Amino acid sequence: MRKDILSVENITMQFGGVVAVNNLSLHIPEGQIVALIGPNGAGKTTAFNCITGVYEPTNGRVDFLGEPIVCNHPHGKMKKIYAGEGAERYLDQRVVSYTPDVITKRGIARTFQNIRLFKSMTVFENVLTAMHVRRTSNVFSATFRGNRKEEAAQRAKALELLKIVGLDDVKDELATALPYGKQRRLEIARALATEPSLLLLDEPAAGMNPQETQELAEYIKEIRDRHHLTVFLIEHHMDLVMKISDYIYVIDFGSEIARGVPKEVQQNKRVIEAYLGVTEDA
Repeated sequence: MRKDILSVENITMQFGGVVAVNNLSLHIPEGQIVALIGPNGAGKTTAFNCITGVYEPTNGRVDFLGEPIVCNHPHGKMKKIYAGEGAERYLDQRVVSYTPDVITKRGIARTFQNIRLFKSMTVFENVLTAMHVRRTSNVFSATFRGNRKEEAAQRAKALELLKIVGLDDVKDELATALPYGKQRRLEIARALATEPSLLLLDEPAAGMNPQETQELAEYIKEIRDRHHLTVFLIEHHMDLVMKISDYIYVIDFGSEIARGVPKEVQQNKRVIEAYLGVTEDA
């Protein structure tokens, strides 16, 4: 049995009086491709933001490689208006709230629903900049050019990554000059440059044509195997999800409604109703 690389326990994210994610628990086994799906506005990206430190969840805990990276409980004004479950579950645990850069250094990288490349940088510079997360040289060594060897190694690795994703021939072009599909690939390459153990992909096929989506499916499996990664993705393209996922979680209105292997999820009545708006009386 594979061990969990990521464990999400009872995460609730409340904005004022609105509960965007409610008591969500997920387990991501090492080396697998796991999908989180649901209708628009279901809370998928909010869940990603809680895992990666963009949001501090109102309640719940996230463990990565067996260590807590997020832990919180309702406090202050939220204690009075909290509308989620398990308000007292984590009262006796230390609050843990790492920033996104710290979580990245620990080994979690992500892409975003809306592409966030460094617009004024070239394709090559986008990847090289991301590698600085793993840089070991300090201000002193940088001042006296003691980091030349490390810089050369990072430049070589950045070029290798671009070759892997098929972007080495456009390495000197501005990132924003690339076609949409290649910008998506560049964003994934930049995430890989941080040397993650867990890669979170937020709607990687958004805006892609059928051919690009097919190539992306193969690419995700390839990078999982080549880089010994675990992949956790959000995606609306169901053909892609069903083709590459080992396991799927489904949420609606911030709460889990189903989980299972692709075939089980495809046949689940609650999933069909959530996506198609079918009622029991229909």
